[in-house]
Amino acid sequence: MSEWLVVAAIVLAGASGVAGLLGGRGGAAGERIAALAMFAAGGCGLVAGFAGLLGGEPGLLQAAWPVPGGRFALQVDPLSALFVVQISLIAPLGSLYGLGYWAQRDHPENGARLRASYGLVVAGMLLLVVARNAVLFLVGWELMALAAFLTITTEDEQRAVREAGYLYLVATRFGTLCLFAMFGLLFAASGTLEFEGWSRAMRSPLADAVFVLALLGFGLKAGVMPLHVWLPGAHANAPSHVSALMSGVLIKMGIYGLARITSLYALPPPWWGHALVGLGVVSAVLGVAFALGQHDLKRLLAYHSVENIGIICIGLGVALLGRSLGRDDLVALGLAGALLHTWNHGLFKALLFLSAGSVLHATGTRDLDRLGGLSRQMPSTALAFLVGAVAICGLPPLNGLVSELLVYLGLFRLVGGESGRAWLAGALAAPALALVGALAIACFVKAFGTVFLGAPRSRATVGAHEAGASMLAPMGVLAACCFGIGLGAPLVVPLLGPAVASWSGAPLAVPLGQLAPLRSVAVASASILAACALLGAWLAARTRRAAGAVGTWDCGYAAPGPRMQYSSSSFADTLVRLFSWALRPEASELRLREAFPPPAAFRSHVPDTVLDRVLLPGFRAADRVLGWLRLLQRGSVHLYLLYVVATVVALLLWR
Repeated sequence: MSEWLVVAAIVLAGASGVAGLLGGRGGAAGERIAALAMFAAGGCGLVAGFAGLLGGEPGLLQAAWPVPGGRFALQVDPLSALFVVQISLIAPLGSLYGLGYWAQRDHPENGARLRASYGLVVAGMLLLVVARNAVLFLVGWELMALAAFLTITTEDEQRAVREAGYLYLVATRFGTLCLFAMFGLLFAASGTLEFEGWSRAMRSPLADAVFVLALLGFGLKAGVMPLHVWLPGAHANAPSHVSALMSGVLIKMGIYGLARITSLYALPPPWWGHALVGLGVVSAVLGVAFALGQHDLKRLLAYHSVENIGIICIGLGVALLGRSLGRDDLVALGLAGALLHTWNHGLFKALLFLSAGSVLHATGTRDLDRLGGLSRQMPSTALAFLVGAVAICGLPPLNGLVSELLVYLGLFRLVGGESGRAWLAGALAAPALALVGALAIACFVKAFGTVFLGAPRSRATVGAHEAGASMLAPMGVLAACCFGIGLGAPLVVPLLGPAVASWSGAPLAVPLGQLAPLRSVAVASASILAACALLGAWLAARTRRAAGAVGTWDCGYAAPGPRMQYSSSSFADTLVRLFSWALRPEASELRLREAFPPPAAFRSHVPDTVLDRVLLPGFRAADRVLGWLRLLQRGSVHLYLLYVVATVVALLLWR
């Protein structure tokens, strides 16, 4: 039953944008039909997903498919169901948000194309997480990847958008080639392309190569640093509800792939876990460090996706180490933390991107230094962004705390219970995770303060207006989910038990509720929420009784202006300098060379070190070197025949 519901969801999502393509460039009926179809697909997916999490033995839906090596085989096991639920919740909310954010009347040239591509992305993701054949998996993967390219390049008349789209396309082609090679090795080890037949590959000498290729292919999609190069530009330049879908769901397809492949190996070598923990630490710490240096609101949020993917990888690495060491508690805590953070990140990151989209829709800019004071004109958006910011920082009473707590507990148990080298992973990763939390708080204090507090920094914010109901409603649902998981952790976390058991291949020896103090967390979160509500009510009452508006302390200045506020650069300057060895910030140099200097401006920029300092210069150097080979191609048939004769003679002499 669940499999048929997912099939219905795939068909509805994939066909959701067809009406808009057939209905002309200016009609609004197509966008409403697309949203209704996406909600129908989401309903089918949610029912199927929760049935897979709560039900018994999963079924297998099979059908004839005359493709070499392929088989139309679908199954909703608990691990797949967890991702089906996430896709089916966030995708319809993004579709509803798009009715106000990217209305057909405002974007007649690309609105219908965007909705059609959006539906295909969702259909591809649903297909790949339930596929049980390598060829079918790759069909879903390619459908998702190519349709995502079309959504990213919606505004392809802009050069920055085209560059971001082409970079994404090159990255996803490389990742797909790695997956082709990985499936080829699995076929060589097991003799089949069926998922259930890969158990014979568990003790294959090709196992390490399979893991490395999976880490490259799936890690590139997930945005694990240093494979993240496509992610900041794509998330920043795509329409905001597409950014929410990509950051909240699409990059998690890489996490699903890693979890699915690693589940095949009952006794993985310890270096697999150490590699994932190490990459997770690098991604988490440097991801939030790069976010601190950004001036673009959506680019800042994109780097936080790299950070949170790092946290998920740390949890998955702890689970792999637990499997290597025969520690069921590490498997349960690490994998449950990784999977729950996958859910949580999808919720609060989608909420943050939708809030950022509301700001962009109202002001026309993503530049932090041109925003400010928006909480007065956009109180609902400000509140939604604040909820997302508190959640992503892992603070109570919201959901980010619960999943990070599970990862912390896994790391603490790894340190306290193991000798040899295994404890080092926990000893290094736990303080790194604490550092990430502190830096995330600093970054979102900067983001929220510069966007919503203070005085407007430019005319772009003066006429800002609150978002409409179709944009605020999805943000409200996501914020409610963040509160629901944070306050209802004892009810939510046990849902992960079947997925953990499906990955480990055996039922949990100890329930998750006994490994973590979930009830205490829920009680503490509820108490903090109640205290904050009482304090807010008291402050509101005191404010209403105030005699009148008074200015803040202005340091003795008679006429303070917006330019005297902290900018995003000045706020984060100390922390950016602390990580200058990795960020390599650039700043214009200002020097007073005369008594009455002319007006000057200061600008700072934090480029992506991997892309701008390593890859692009390397490709340019290779282009210059390989350009000399064009001398060999003169267009002369006689010269080409000479090359052939010379090659044959050289081979004969060599033999």
